[in-house]
Amino acid sequence: MNLLIVRLSSLGDIVHALPIAANARRAGAKVGWVVESAYRELVEGNPDVDEIFFADTRNWRRRPLSPRTYSEMGSLFRRLRRFSPHATIDAQGLWKSALLARLAGAPVIGFGTADRRERGSVVLCDRAVKPLAGQHIVDHNLALAEAAGIPVGRHSPDARFLLQRPSPEAEAFLAGQSRPFAVFHPGASRPEKTWGEERFAALARLLSAGGRMSTVVSWGPGDEERAGRMSKMLPQARLLPLLSLSGLARVVAASALFIGGDTGPLHLADALGAPTLALFGSTDPDRNTPARNGPYRNPGSAIRYDSETGAEEVARKAFEVLAA
Repeated sequence: MNLLIVRLSSLGDIVHALPIAANARRAGAKVGWVVESAYRELVEGNPDVDEIFFADTRNWRRRPLSPRTYSEMGSLFRRLRRFSPHATIDAQGLWKSALLARLAGAPVIGFGTADRRERGSVVLCDRAVKPLAGQHIVDHNLALAEAAGIPVGRHSPDARFLLQRPSPEAEAFLAGQSRPFAVFHPGASRPEKTWGEERFAALARLLSAGGRMSTVVSWGPGDEERAGRMSKMLPQARLLPLLSLSGLARVVAASALFIGGDTGPLHLADALGAPTLALFGSTDPDRNTPARNGPYRNPGSAIRYDSETGAEEVARKAFEVLAA
């Protein structure tokens, strides 16, 4: 069986879809994956993925009439047809993902109307799946695998294959880092998902009091100013250099604790087996919940916060995670 997975982005969502490939490979399927080039590291070198198809949809939308766009799209569609999937899973639920899935030429399995971000795109699915309410998004994805005839025996996302890649920058950073250390990731893809660098700094002071552990501040593209402000509040903290995904994975895997919001790096840390503490605000309380989007391996290591939640309360939860 040839199985095609379409999950284009983003970091955390691709992490949550990794078990589809793991179970398909376990069942003997040949696995293909359509992904945006920006997230290629999560798929390249993954032992559960046989063939990778890059879709540069962002640039295609910016220059829809460009000869380069036509050339890239034509090449992608020809490769998808040569892969000749027996089934395609649209694990994203957008028009662009559903269209790419449909053009591969196989029956498309995707989420039903209520579980898609762009609900009308369900018309491009041959089989719409309704996951059980209240389940984690990882389990939602695995419901798609089951609908494709893939028996599910592995549930937790596993990104430890990233640790097999060399990262001299990460190794150099770790060589000068005292241990144990906690990684704090104050940024997020959307400002409303951030707890605030002042609170993160206060939390870091509580966790590092008495020399318990040192502080590392993590960041990604677009988070530079926020991470820089937090670092200035903590003279003893170390700011991570800009690392590849493999480099970040190496540092996170060596940490005693990773603390961040509902972000890709948090879910990556969980998939690496690192202890995590997820901070959830009030954004979209029905969709972005600890039960649905929190750390999958350790579902209890999450806390909801509001404007009254102080660093002391979060520190108590952090100590619980460390003691577990």
